[in-house]
Amino acid sequence: MEDWQMSKEPAERAQKESCLGRRRLCKLALANTLGATVLLSKPAHSAESQAKTPAEAGAGVNIAQVKKALMHVGDQSFTSGSKEDLEFLKRHGVDNADGGQPRYIPGQGWDLDEILRKKEKYESFGVSLDMLHLPLDSSGIDSSQMPNILLGKSPQRDKEIADVCMMIEKAAKAGIYGLNYNLTILPVLRTGRTQGRGGSSYSTWIYTDAPKGPLTRAGTVTLEVFRERIAYFLERVVPVAAGHKVRMACHVADPGTVPGYRGIDRALGTVDGLKHFIETSPSPYHGLNLCIGSSAEMLEDPAGEIYDVVRYFGERKKIFNVHLRNIRGRRDNFQEVYPDNGDVDMYRVVRILRDVEYPYMVMPDHAPQHPDDPGGRQAFAFAFGYIKALIQASNSLTDNGRQ
Repeated sequence: MEDWQMSKEPAERAQKESCLGRRRLCKLALANTLGATVLLSKPAHSAESQAKTPAEAGAGVNIAQVKKALMHVGDQSFTSGSKEDLEFLKRHGVDNADGGQPRYIPGQGWDLDEILRKKEKYESFGVSLDMLHLPLDSSGIDSSQMPNILLGKSPQRDKEIADVCMMIEKAAKAGIYGLNYNLTILPVLRTGRTQGRGGSSYSTWIYTDAPKGPLTRAGTVTLEVFRERIAYFLERVVPVAAGHKVRMACHVADPGTVPGYRGIDRALGTVDGLKHFIETSPSPYHGLNLCIGSSAEMLEDPAGEIYDVVRYFGERKKIFNVHLRNIRGRRDNFQEVYPDNGDVDMYRVVRILRDVEYPYMVMPDHAPQHPDDPGGRQAFAFAFGYIKALIQASNSLTDNGRQ
């Protein structure tokens, strides 16, 4: 048990979570009951009922009709295109997906026919292939298929950027208008696992326990240099994406780290860093794959600060994909937990996404592990259902429309 956990007794946390759950349930139940009263108090098609506002029709009860959510649950984890995976997604109400990384062919980018075949396979099961992943992933520069972009080496990086531009063009030809990617030198960083509920285990990062080396092949990279390399990439790629109307969704750093950790200042490891990133290009096709978990990992007080982060980027229409993952803890010391037992109020996050009219996918990206669930299907099925319920709940009447 970590220091920050020891300050909260299990019984106290359980009591707090139970109370929060009861309060939220009561609010939803009250809102739905009042909503039913509104609907039943007048004939459905009377001129009088159509003319009145929901508050007026509710006999003086001030109930505000909220916006309807435009978002939908998605997936990026079961990407084989197999009958088993696609039936699993469809069975759990997932109608939209990121199909993962197509095969990278240096000098050509992707094979268009391969993408079209995959899209057709998904659609045959009733799943829309909305996005793909570029071969700029979270594995870190030492295993990257395109290392030179962030190594800053020309002319090698220019060849890799040309390949990215061809991938954008082929995605658009296939009718896929969103691409997820990472701009990271360090890989996803964790220090181990912590025992969780029901015999599960939570992926954990504790900075004080982390090895302070070695350096990556990139050596030492300051924030200024990192940003210069990112700008070089964006200046050449974003205009191509805009020309093909393809949204470029960059994942945030996972996690944010102390400046200079293993020689790297993570350019996308703070909220200010994310703001600088989106301001680098004004294009409406340049934005974020906003991971709620990774963003919360940047903050000293995730439960208090994350909502303003979501609202800031959402209001500016800079969110093109959402990873809905919860944590317990704070910057430099956290665990990835189930969506319902972390420090972040996921219902509040979804309501903000609703209010900023976010229209794309919301998906789990990581989940706790258990020996009885080696493929993660149980954990992801739970997460899919949880997200669908949050979206449905966000469409309910709320008490005065308050967040």
